[in-house]
Amino acid sequence: MRKIKVAILDMYNGHPNEGMRCIKMLAGQFLAQEGIEGQYDVFDVRQECQVPDMSYDIFISSGGPGNPLPAGEAWEKPFFLLLDQIWQYNRQPHHPQKKHLFLICHSFQMACIHWKLGLVCKRRSTSFGIFPMMRTHAGLHELFFEQLPDPFYAVDSRDFQVIEPNHHQLERIGAKILCIEKERPHVAHLERAVMAIRFSREIFGTQFHPEADDEGMLRYFQKEEKREAIIKNHGEEKYLDMVAHLQDPDKIALTEAVMIPTFLNHAAEQLLGVELV
Repeated sequence: MRKIKVAILDMYNGHPNEGMRCIKMLAGQFLAQEGIEGQYDVFDVRQECQVPDMSYDIFISSGGPGNPLPAGEAWEKPFFLLLDQIWQYNRQPHHPQKKHLFLICHSFQMACIHWKLGLVCKRRSTSFGIFPMMRTHAGLHELFFEQLPDPFYAVDSRDFQVIEPNHHQLERIGAKILCIEKERPHVAHLERAVMAIRFSREIFGTQFHPEADDEGMLRYFQKEEKREAIIKNHGEEKYLDMVAHLQDPDKIALTEAVMIPTFLNHAAEQLLGVELV
């Protein structure tokens, strides 16, 4: 049996996080399935300038802290080169088995900058919490959302945003905007951010965190300093609302159980030429 190689790109720059734990757990569960053999390897992109080569079949690039706008750091050029290599590889008809890429939050924002798909800028305030994701018309027909309600809920944690989509460029490369953030009627003249894009048949990205699990987020929220910070910045009602969402199996637990596992299984089916149950 062909062995599947998964590359996990750690974009957290050494900052403590729950995201990498969740991504590694999902990759491990995928590889433990009957009918799947393979391995995953982790690459510390920003601290160690580690970028996987093209021997990998599936790539998952994590979220991370800081400004996604290029600043001339050593790791940026290899990261953008990898995006282009995957794109160009998939365009070649003599490569029937494609490379599959999932971009999360910081990585999603950087891909939108690189492929000139919209304006990436700082938000007026940090978005942090569990929010509904509003589907576009294209999102209603998206395979990775099929098992999710409309709207579905996901963890959002970011200081930056992708707005003002470049529709000409999206159309030129065949990309589709799949969901946008909820209306903010109390804030005048504020465009809603793009929250998910299907860049191509094999490349998918979200500005939210589909890997986040209820257990890890609950542990994170219950840390005294985090609890106090959320209440100080957003109020106790918002804090209690987020904790209630975490205990609802139809919210982020469902998104975590569906989205990245569907991406991984879909990739494996294409790579192995079999249908996974």
